Amino acid sequence: MGQLNAGIIPVTPFQQNCTILFDTDDRSGVVVDPGGDVAEIVKAIEDNKLSIAAIWITHGHIDHAGGAMELKDKLGVEILGPHEADRPLLANLENQALRFGITDTVRNCVPDRFLAEGETVGFGEHNFEVLHCPGHAPGHVVYFNRAAKFAHVGDVLFRGSIGRTDLPGGDHAALIRSIKEKLLPLGDDIGFLCGHGPGGRFGEERLSNPFLT
Repeated sequence: MGQLNAGIIPVTPFQQNCTILFDTDDRSGVVVDPGGDVAEIVKAIEDNKLSIAAIWITHGHIDHAGGAMELKDKLGVEILGPHEADRPLLANLENQALRFGITDTVRNCVPDRFLAEGETVGFGEHNFEVLHCPGHAPGHVVYFNRAAKFAHVGDVLFRGSIGRTDLPGGDHAALIRSIKEKLLPLGDDIGFLCGHGPGGRFGEERLSNPFLT
């Protein structure tokens, strides 16, 4: 088994971190949160000779899921996640696009399978635990690889900040609970990537994030 690696492609006017997780040896991988700019995502996959096993979605906001159906058509793979509580958001992506004036080829997203707390997903020999972490969105999930001490946290947690909770379905108290009861107990040494901006480590956020201290 090769190392778990990650490449980030900023997509959409929101500069969302579309993330490609892949194995350095066999070049298998998954695309996490293809919010848009699908041609750029496909080019990165082809340029790096990757074999994509699935598309994973963290939650149902347009900048994370708006390009998922188009990418599914191009790659012929399944869409997994988020939690079923985000079904209404995913069914409303085209209306979200109109509100934000986004003319990209956004389509409502129909996952092949919603995910629940305690499930495991993976590619190659890399396995990720699914954590349901509501607050930013009702059905937000986090993908945690225990062996690599790595988590993809979407918009739950950022370096020095947390996900916004003023959008439909947002709940500040629930978000703080998700972070303090599900993410931080995984360990201070867990590295994370997030939906916008740079990643970090849980320990640094536990000590210095103003929303958590």
